[in-house]
Amino acid sequence: MRDYCSVKPVLEKSAFRSKFRLDARDRAYIDKAGLAAIEKHAREFIEKRLSAIAPEKDGRQTPFKGHPVFKAQHATATCCRGCLLKWYALPKQRPLTEREKTLIGGIVMDWIHRNMAKDLTA
Repeated sequence: MRDYCSVKPVLEKSAFRSKFRLDARDRAYIDKAGLAAIEKHAREFIEKRLSAIAPEKDGRQTPFKGHPVFKAQHATATCCRGCLLKWYALPKQRPLTEREKTLIGGIVMDWIHRNMAKDLTA
C-alpha cells in the first residue's frame, strides 16, 4: 500500500478530489454524533463496501453526499476498489487485510479532522 503522505499532495491537486468539502450540514452532523461515531461509521462503510474482493456495485458503491464519510472517501480516493488500486496500489484480487482497513479508516478520519479544522468561510 502506498503511503498516504505521498498520495495526499497529488490528491489535493486533483480537480475532482479537491472539490470535496464538509458543508454546514456535515459539520452539524459530526458535532451531534461525535467523532467516535463518525469513525465507527467509517469502519462499517469500509467493511461493508470495500473489504471484499469484488464489492457489490464496485465503482458506484459510495454516494457523493449523505454522510461526511462519503465525501471523505471521494476526497481521499478510498471510495472503491478501483481508486484504491490506482491511488494506493491495493490489489483488487484479494480482500483487504485488517491492517489495510485500519489504514483506510485513518485516511478518512484524517481528512475529516483536517476539514473540521478549516474555517467555513475559507
